[in-house]
Amino acid sequence: MLRFLRPVIARMTLPLGRALARIGISANVVTLVGTFGAVAAALGLLPLGELYIGAVVVTVFVLFDMLDGAVARASGRESRWGAFLDSTLDRLTDAAVLCGLAVWFYTGGDDRLLGGLALYCMATGFAVSYIKARAEGLGVNCDVGVAERSERLIIALTATGLAGLGVPYVLAGGLWLLALLNTVTVAQRLIETRARLTEPGGPAGAGDRQPAGGAGGQG
Repeated sequence: MLRFLRPVIARMTLPLGRALARIGISANVVTLVGTFGAVAAALGLLPLGELYIGAVVVTVFVLFDMLDGAVARASGRESRWGAFLDSTLDRLTDAAVLCGLAVWFYTGGDDRLLGGLALYCMATGFAVSYIKARAEGLGVNCDVGVAERSERLIIALTATGLAGLGVPYVLAGGLWLLALLNTVTVAQRLIETRARLTEPGGPAGAGDRQPAGGAGGQG
């Protein structure tokens, strides 16, 4: 649902992107700083139960990381490597947030069910991204699903921040919602990919089963 806001966000971030490019900061540096900061905050604060400040700091670094595209466009250095690096490191940020929550639930949070749920959300989030990457590697588009990366991150960070402010049940509700949306999105992408790979005139040989250990996307 947030893809419609991307052109607006791109226009809003372009002036700051130009400013960073003028002082010699590259898009890849922005990506690395944003990822390192978000991962450090998620793994350093959330396991200690600092849910509100952890969510705020992670959000700041995630927003900073969004500037990499603006910097690349402003400097005229957009590249496939930069896009690959950004997409890959995004997975680290997503995993760190949910891993930090899982550690908290297994320790100070004392809720093994929610700890397991956080790990399930992390695993299915990886599956959502992997299915799309694998489908595109086979030559078909799989840009479907009720919850892309932005929606998933917003749900996780908002629920975490509100829980840190003392709002009851919001983190549990957010994780159950995230688990549901991830599961539905995985199913949607599997169905869409199967339809595209098996339709007449689809990519040649794409429907053939790969042998064990074959090539596979971001695995």
